[in-house]
Amino acid sequence: MEYAMIGSTEKVIPRRFSLKVVIMQTKHISRWPLKLLKIILVVTVSIGLGAPPCPALTIKEEKDLGRQVLRHVAGQYQFITDPEITGVIDRIGRKILAVAGPQPFDYRFYVIRSDVYNAFATPAGHVFINSGLLEIMDTEDQLAGILSHEIAHVICRHISRRIQKAKKVQIATLAGMVAGIFLGMGGAAAPGNALAVGSMAAGQSAMLSYSRKDEIQADEIGLLNLSKAGYSARGLLKVLKAIRSKQWFGSKQIPTYLKTHPAVEARLAYIDTWIERHEKGKKRPPPSNKTANAYARMHTYFIGRYGNLERALKHFRTILAANANDPMGQYGLGLALIRANRLQEAETHLKAAVSRMALDPLVVKDLGRLYFLEGKWQAAGQTLQSALDMGGKHPEILFYLGRSQAEAGKKDQAIATLEKLIATHPDYPEGYYFLGQLVGESGKLARAHYYLGQFYLKKHQPRKARFHIRRALEKTTDPSLKDKLRQLLADLPTAARKSGSKN
Repeated sequence: MEYAMIGSTEKVIPRRFSLKVVIMQTKHISRWPLKLLKIILVVTVSIGLGAPPCPALTIKEEKDLGRQVLRHVAGQYQFITDPEITGVIDRIGRKILAVAGPQPFDYRFYVIRSDVYNAFATPAGHVFINSGLLEIMDTEDQLAGILSHEIAHVICRHISRRIQKAKKVQIATLAGMVAGIFLGMGGAAAPGNALAVGSMAAGQSAMLSYSRKDEIQADEIGLLNLSKAGYSARGLLKVLKAIRSKQWFGSKQIPTYLKTHPAVEARLAYIDTWIERHEKGKKRPPPSNKTANAYARMHTYFIGRYGNLERALKHFRTILAANANDPMGQYGLGLALIRANRLQEAETHLKAAVSRMALDPLVVKDLGRLYFLEGKWQAAGQTLQSALDMGGKHPEILFYLGRSQAEAGKKDQAIATLEKLIATHPDYPEGYYFLGQLVGESGKLARAHYYLGQFYLKKHQPRKARFHIRRALEKTTDPSLKDKLRQLLADLPTAARKSGSKN
């Protein structure tokens, strides 16, 4: 695809569109030390966005590359897999995909535990958001804007198309290069930099980075899908300004997002122009209370449970200073105080939250979890059972209920509860670990090793998984279990079968 240049400011516009361009008066986009020129572009598109040129990789090759990049990322960073958070992100992502047309990939969304502002998509539909970036996105529109942009990179197959410049490089090596670029090339994140440099020289890796043209094309498609899904582009504009402000005001290093997503000033001008063209003066129905409350609830839970602890404590205390009876403020502060190991204070705030949100199983669950951490096994069991009876679906309900039963000496009940947990939440690793321990204490060693093998598989530690799976295979006489174990061994990554594997 070729692109046009307009004036002295580079604006990326596909030549295959029929265009009418009007240059209008300049003014500030936002308040910051350097003046930004705002060039209003009124673009009349006479044909659709069409499919991108045929990339260098086949769909199968791109899926293989995506899996290997995921393995690199998982090996370097911890994921937040809490379904209260991932469920909301997945819902928003699916809403965007529903209007994006048929896709050759099965999209997956991940949250990386890292304070660094970053979000990226790897080949074959793996979309990642750093917890630091999620923390500042306090509306659903903001998160939807980031997701739609990253989904658009996958739709355009930008990385796959750029691989033709490195087509002699093996897929496994490319996976390390791609992971290194997105995790923080140039020192922003040491693990990512090591991946990239170890796989290929930095100059050669750079050819896989997004260009200014890629970014504007992803914005074109992303904004279109965002609008179709019922979201405002103002959310994306706000979060991009927040990322940029971190660079200019007090940050010691450029946010990784700005390194992997270049031309932020051009993007801000383009998005601002798009809003003028498509949203100004048009009434947009507000989000339903149910949707807005669901996001606010998730965001409160996220900040209290996983956000920066110092900022979380300050944030919720500020809320409660303005309104001492705010139930979400009480809930969030209680969650943060658990992390600060101030359990008595946490109990006061969580009880206050439950008194106002007595029918919310998530809030009740966290009070039960707190009782478990305090060693109040009976109170924990009763509270967690209440959350379960309310229809609570969070895996921690069964997890802490089973552990409370075990601590209270009810091991048979605990095993039954944890078996229910892994049946209903098969991707919850901790359930396998504690079930393996309890079953092992009961003398069922084959089954115990099987559960521990599953735990290490889900924690991306293939060498330890292989050890336990082999032990289970040695000890079991159950033919169906033997078949499962042999299949698990066959599916382990090749590197895990080598004695030199570090995992």
